Amino acid sequence: MSTPFYVSPQQAMADRAEYARKGIARGRSLVVLQFADGIVFVGENPSRALHKFSEIYDRIGFAAAGKYNEYENLRIGGVRYADLRGYTYDRDDVTARGLANVYAQTLGTIFSSAAEKPYEVELVVAEVGETPEVDQIYRLPHDGSIVDEHGSVAVGGNAEQISSYLDQRHREGMTLAEALKLAVQALSRDTNGSEREIPAERLEVAVLDRTRPQKRKFKRISGRQLSRLLGAEAAGGDEEEASEDAE
Repeated sequence: MSTPFYVSPQQAMADRAEYARKGIARGRSLVVLQFADGIVFVGENPSRALHKFSEIYDRIGFAAAGKYNEYENLRIGGVRYADLRGYTYDRDDVTARGLANVYAQTLGTIFSSAAEKPYEVELVVAEVGETPEVDQIYRLPHDGSIVDEHGSVAVGGNAEQISSYLDQRHREGMTLAEALKLAVQALSRDTNGSEREIPAERLEVAVLDRTRPQKRKFKRISGRQLSRLLGAEAAGGDEEEASEDAE
């Protein structure tokens, strides 16, 4: 009888992590940034139907990079968790921290299981608060760990370089137009340092806007409003006009 091939647990986990990272790196990057009135999600996405960003609950948004079918299953599970908890207890009991813990348990269980491959996804769960100081942004890598982020975060193929670019330029109190322009500039940078143009029609943009009078703070930005924001000066009238159109 032949001797089974032995792989140490450390090597097996390292191989699974490398497999997941390579899968995530093949996807397009996305960024999540805080601005004065909320949190903005920006990513390059030519599809109009397969979204990278979604609403989970009243003040909570979801962003994902990697394999669509895998993060879509996680998104649906998050919506079900949020609806059940909000119905059973109270809507205020649904938080980004609680949702991040649920996702972390799911990703961690799948990653450590030898019976199935790890998920090739990286998630961001964000919750907008009454003030910027209480906003919450959590990044969840493929292995189920949770990273508490502040200001800005990037996930996906070129995340490390984009994160470095954002860390140097992001600041508190930015307007939506300023944050959006910074996000597009970061996403436009290739690994070799050159820049490329990303047209507005290839961008997917959504915000959690704390100033909205509705309980649900998530909304998508596209079309003429997105073009105006990308072309607006930091404190120009175009930005104000675009904001009015969004109401």
